[in-house]
Amino acid sequence: MASERPRDSRGRWFRAGGEEGSHRRLALDKTLLAHERAALGSWHWEVWGRDEQLPPPGAWRIWLICAGRGFGKTRAGAEWVRNVARHDGNARIALVGASLSEVRSVMVEGESGVLAASPNALAPDFEPSLKRLTWPNGAQAFLYSAGEPESLRGPQHTHAWCDEIAKWDNAGGRAMDCWDNLQLGMRLGDQPRILATSTPRAVPLMQKLLTEAERGDGSVALTRGRTADNAGVLPTAYYEAMLGQYGGSSLGRQELDGEMLREVEGALWTRALLETCRLAEAEDRPARIVVGVDPPASARGDECGIIVCGVTPEGLGQVLADHSVGGATPERWASAVAEAVRIWQADKVVAEANQGGDMVQSVLRAADWAMPVKLVHASRGKAARAEPIAALYEAGRVQHVGQFAALEDQLCGLMAGGAYEGPGRSPDRADALVWALSQLMLGRKSVPNVRSL
Repeated sequence: MASERPRDSRGRWFRAGGEEGSHRRLALDKTLLAHERAALGSWHWEVWGRDEQLPPPGAWRIWLICAGRGFGKTRAGAEWVRNVARHDGNARIALVGASLSEVRSVMVEGESGVLAASPNALAPDFEPSLKRLTWPNGAQAFLYSAGEPESLRGPQHTHAWCDEIAKWDNAGGRAMDCWDNLQLGMRLGDQPRILATSTPRAVPLMQKLLTEAERGDGSVALTRGRTADNAGVLPTAYYEAMLGQYGGSSLGRQELDGEMLREVEGALWTRALLETCRLAEAEDRPARIVVGVDPPASARGDECGIIVCGVTPEGLGQVLADHSVGGATPERWASAVAEAVRIWQADKVVAEANQGGDMVQSVLRAADWAMPVKLVHASRGKAARAEPIAALYEAGRVQHVGQFAALEDQLCGLMAGGAYEGPGRSPDRADALVWALSQLMLGRKSVPNVRSL
């Protein structure tokens, strides 16, 4: 099993509580000069960094920090880079992020980035046009985008810091190509090393590294952590708000507790599949937009699934927005549907009429008399209706424009055999998605096109 035990920190004795800790700090303070005292109080990482933010012992090749948001992953990465550069003038360090703009704004110039971790005389010279950092002793770091895997084909490095690897673009295997090209270039120095920091998501690269860590041969050292580990540093209002809003939910387990949500065996969708079809934003407005609605059976806690989907001129389905509401009266969820139609200028509303029949159409018309409504009746179970849509995902014909945590949790709980093993009593959001994409993509007659010769 990979090592996850606390690190031996040179600053643990200094941070110790109680009377003994106070005496130690007072005794040290008396021996320091003014500038030394200022440095210790403001940025000396070996003293103030938590044990789990410091490099683990052993001859590891890859150090993976898999932790929740606010844990201090970026600061740990920046301080590791600073320490490598400080002690090795021959260091050639790759800084790899989801995009060049994120590498610069987060890893280099961010509040916890390399420049913030390198005060005064220890600061490197940053040349944005050359995508390069240079320290006074000759150590250098270079900026790369994971969205451009070929940029790492050729350069050689002694060290690398890869940030938010679960965010890297997985379309077409781009994230794995970037990782492989980086690995093949780690051939400088006596002991090339990579630090990968990320909040976990079930993407192929993260799963690969966790599998290697669990193999226990020592090549991948694993550090796990939660947002709560850094609660004393985070703003109290932020921490309490995040805990109150997401604590105990699937999203909270992933984003706050740093837990990798495992796949449900036999599910129609997997998280890895969903990651391969994710887009940061749509390039153009879809040719048609439909709002799928799965009305609640009652207003006692049931959700009304309201999912906006579109189809591109090329025939690709797109999931655009989730406007679902919970515990709402018919008037309120109908208003939410009308609002989604207005925002997205939808061509049609497709609503299941099994629960309420004509009442569904009546409340929707009351919210907006001009709303184009089509009622559909379910003759098969939710999972059976979902299977053709899941096949479209497998064929790469559906894209998620952004992240939809609650919807995706439900999709990953729909089983091929008809059962539902996701959150809540019913996959209302997933069912609304199925109605919308079915309207847009299933049973459509092909339209002949005239092509120029």
